[in-house]
Amino acid sequence: MDAYKKAGVDINAGYKLVDEIKQLSHNDALGAFGGMFPLSLGHYQNPVLVSGTDGVGTKLLIAIKAGIHDTIGVDLVAMCVNDVLAQGAKPLFFLDYLGTGHLNQSEAKAILTGVVDGVSQADAKLVGGETAEMPDMYQHGHYDLAGFTVGIADQDKLLKSDNLREGDVLLGLASNGLHSNGFSLVRDILFKQNHYSLDETLPGCQLDLKHELLRPTRIYVKSVLPLIEQGLIQSIAHITGGGLIENVGRILPDHLDAAFNLNSWQVPAIMTNLQKIDHLSFNDMKQTFNLGLGMVLAIHPTDVDRVKAELEKAGETVYQVGKLVSGSKKVVIREDLL
Repeated sequence: MDAYKKAGVDINAGYKLVDEIKQLSHNDALGAFGGMFPLSLGHYQNPVLVSGTDGVGTKLLIAIKAGIHDTIGVDLVAMCVNDVLAQGAKPLFFLDYLGTGHLNQSEAKAILTGVVDGVSQADAKLVGGETAEMPDMYQHGHYDLAGFTVGIADQDKLLKSDNLREGDVLLGLASNGLHSNGFSLVRDILFKQNHYSLDETLPGCQLDLKHELLRPTRIYVKSVLPLIEQGLIQSIAHITGGGLIENVGRILPDHLDAAFNLNSWQVPAIMTNLQKIDHLSFNDMKQTFNLGLGMVLAIHPTDVDRVKAELEKAGETVYQVGKLVSGSKKVVIREDLL
């Protein structure tokens, strides 16, 4: 082991980290060769497993530059479990991957503390993962993250475009800022083309850039899943890479358009600042950023008041942002107020 440590890999540090994550997650089974999850089918009549995997993208570079690592794990979990939720599934368990050139014990613990927090917010279980120390693979101080989740749903109750009909109402759930997409453009605008400091605060923003950019992605499982189980939600778009245009377009049938009214919700100040600084077109904005909506739900009109009330009671900020109209699978957003 001394020879391996001399080559840049500290096995004992990895063992210690596993022990710490066991304590954080209250799962003594962590560290086994395979993660285990007891599968109780419960009320599921025709169960189907729904899986998702994702990363955090170049938002990691902001975390590294800022030296703030305790929320990026929440982002990792959110990117996976929100996707599974959008299919109509309940997330069951999560696994993570952390790759680094040199294992920094305190940094890794902060990252994985965020993962444990995210898994708790998703009402799921952390069943395993991998921490890989690979000298020469990563620049000094850099790391990468990936996550994987599995959920369960009734085959007949999956959220599909077949559920949608003309006149359905679109409800938007407020995002927590940028979430985890568009950061290559963000970094280009703020730190390459211009030379903003992470300690600066942009107009209209409540936080300095290091905290504004690292706002963790919202996890919508606990507020949205009960409504799915009651049959009150017809379809969901998780607004990630590609913005509103691509992600809402993914849930539409061929004969319907999604018509959004930009007057109906608040676009976060960080996004309007980015647009002004780089003179971005509205087309760039709507195809890159979530514009303040982390998730869009399609609801039958008769259920809208009930759904809004339950979401607000669960702590969500909810906007009635548009409706489904006859069309050809397009997403149309009024542009005049951005």
